[in-house]
Amino acid sequence: MTVKVIVTDMDGTFLNDSKTYDRERFQAQFRALKARDIEFVVASGNQYYQLISFFPELKDEMSFVAENGALVYAHGEQLFHGELTQHESQIVIGELLKDEHLNFVACGLESAYVSDKAPENFVALMAKHYHRLKRVTDYREINDTLFKFSLNLPDSDIPQLVDKLHVSLDGIMKPVTSGFGFVDLIIPGLHKANGISRLLKRWKLSPQNCVAIGDSGNDAEMLAMAKYSFAMDNAGQAIKDIARYRTDDNNHNGALNVIQAVLDNASPFDN
Repeated sequence: MTVKVIVTDMDGTFLNDSKTYDRERFQAQFRALKARDIEFVVASGNQYYQLISFFPELKDEMSFVAENGALVYAHGEQLFHGELTQHESQIVIGELLKDEHLNFVACGLESAYVSDKAPENFVALMAKHYHRLKRVTDYREINDTLFKFSLNLPDSDIPQLVDKLHVSLDGIMKPVTSGFGFVDLIIPGLHKANGISRLLKRWKLSPQNCVAIGDSGNDAEMLAMAKYSFAMDNAGQAIKDIARYRTDDNNHNGALNVIQAVLDNASPFDN
């Protein structure tokens, strides 16, 4: 089956630890992908406005599954967005505010939002992932379509918090980890694979045509879905167990090496 779509996560996958990538090499690869009618998709927990900043010249020629699947763009056109009801949003905000030490960002269609009481180091960290970030005095008064919440906390505290939120927000939001201390609350079913499926349907393609590359818990569904799934060498063991193939780590161009293998018809794309 011919590869027609390549999907990659960003942090810990396409980007190295300095949050950069080999632009010259990728732009040459992208032109080669276009010449073969192979779609390139970025699938990330990050905000759409942050993701397009990495590809200023190419953003309207590629597609984006942003906010862990809650927002999908195809070649500059918004294809889909998730939506919590006002009641659901208030339940989630109320639950998160119970812990006065928990810092979080509410993610919406127009912007992301952070409390004006949040520590400056937290705001600075989240601003790297949410280029549209507004301070608010009260999360409950946000006037926007909300579809995700993002938390950052010490890795040692994550398992207990995830277990707690699985129970308290059951049926409303699902906690997923994306590495680097991040936990995202996503609408159940609106994960990266869901967003990718919307693009595949638009293009009349199937997961059999798809390459997916990732490293973290929020990549699990898309790696399970794609025929050619690659775990980064820096991925956790659970992700390596899901993926069918392995590639180099994010500091050694693992994602670009997979793209090159597609272009070269090298293994496992030589059948």
